[in-house]
Amino acid sequence: MDKLNSLHARIQNKSALIGIAGLGYVGLPLAVEFARAGFTVLGVDLSSERVEMLKHGQSYVLDVSSEEIGRVMKSGNITLSTSYGIFKEADAIIICVPTPLRKTKDPDITYIREAVAEIKKIIHFPILIVLESTTYPGKDFFVAFSPERVDPGNPVFKTKNIPKVVGGITLQCTELARALYDHVIEKVIAVKSAEEAEMVKLLENTFRSVNIALVNEMAMMCDRMGIDIWDVIEGAASKPFGFMPFFPGPGIGGHCIPLDPVYLSWKAKTYNFYNRFIELATDINGNMPHFVMGKLTRALNQQKKPLNGSRILLLGMSYKNDVDDIRESPGVEIYKLLRQEMSLVDYHDPYVSCIKGLQEEEGTVYSKELTKECLKSYDCVLLTVAHQRFDYPFIVQHARLIFDTRNAFKNITSEKIIRL
Repeated sequence: MDKLNSLHARIQNKSALIGIAGLGYVGLPLAVEFARAGFTVLGVDLSSERVEMLKHGQSYVLDVSSEEIGRVMKSGNITLSTSYGIFKEADAIIICVPTPLRKTKDPDITYIREAVAEIKKIIHFPILIVLESTTYPGKDFFVAFSPERVDPGNPVFKTKNIPKVVGGITLQCTELARALYDHVIEKVIAVKSAEEAEMVKLLENTFRSVNIALVNEMAMMCDRMGIDIWDVIEGAASKPFGFMPFFPGPGIGGHCIPLDPVYLSWKAKTYNFYNRFIELATDINGNMPHFVMGKLTRALNQQKKPLNGSRILLLGMSYKNDVDDIRESPGVEIYKLLRQEMSLVDYHDPYVSCIKGLQEEEGTVYSKELTKECLKSYDCVLLTVAHQRFDYPFIVQHARLIFDTRNAFKNITSEKIIRL
């Protein structure tokens, strides 16, 4: 108990050393907030390129500016390394490593296991270990779990003002985690266990996945019936209670919505429980790129053009508007499907200058400059992401045909435009 009180005291007076494992979209903003709050931060990322960029004051995460990195590095409050060895004196370690899916759609917690194996080599007591990476309920080798909540590109909600859920394997663990995050997060919500905290994260993104699937299925039905789904949603959203608008699209992307529900469904099966809603939603959302391909084929047929050999320009390759993140991007999936159909495909994205390995036989693919000559040279411009930086009137003026999967051209009337 004396050691526990000692750790709590160091957290309260900010003398605790805070280790952050994984300096990506979650870990880097968190490391910056702790450094700003006056803590000494030990940051580890296995990418030497990332570490060197940070040491030179350069950011690779959209929501953290290079100016912020420069100030933090100049303050001396953060030390960076590619080795977990710098955690040997840490009082708290927060794990923010990726948790993808395998090709078989099983959870891949390899990065968590590797991080834990490294931490075990230098662990000492007392120490607080918090997992922020997505997992399924029941990973009881962590002291506390606190689900990451980030929305890249959101101008309002950042790491500091997004409420934080924490849950430990004991009441003391929960209290330590709450005390730690209280220094850098405006509102911290403590739940009764790590399992509850883990389930919070999975429920949040399953809610979104299921509702997106519902509206995607409505979009496919409305397409069959000749009804404008976008007008339907706008009309329904006028109801001041009992309805929350979700919007269809060419697929779902990012690290959370496509993955988290699958983690939950996989774990539920070990209890002989089958999440029919989750599996149906995953199937519907996963097939939206194919629905887009079908509608694009029909649109080109009306122009007496086959998909094979047609020139297609994709507008947007990131998974959502105004970010540079291409994880699980539907634009990437549609690019690959078009190439399989022997279409001639390029892309333009102001946030994604190049992509490595889109196809096995290709090297790096670069974003095209969006000129009027460029737009006129394609049989169809297919918009997959509604970036604010796109000049929509300019695109309509010079493109031959536009397939808008995001209703980005809603304020423009033109026979050139077809919508999802």
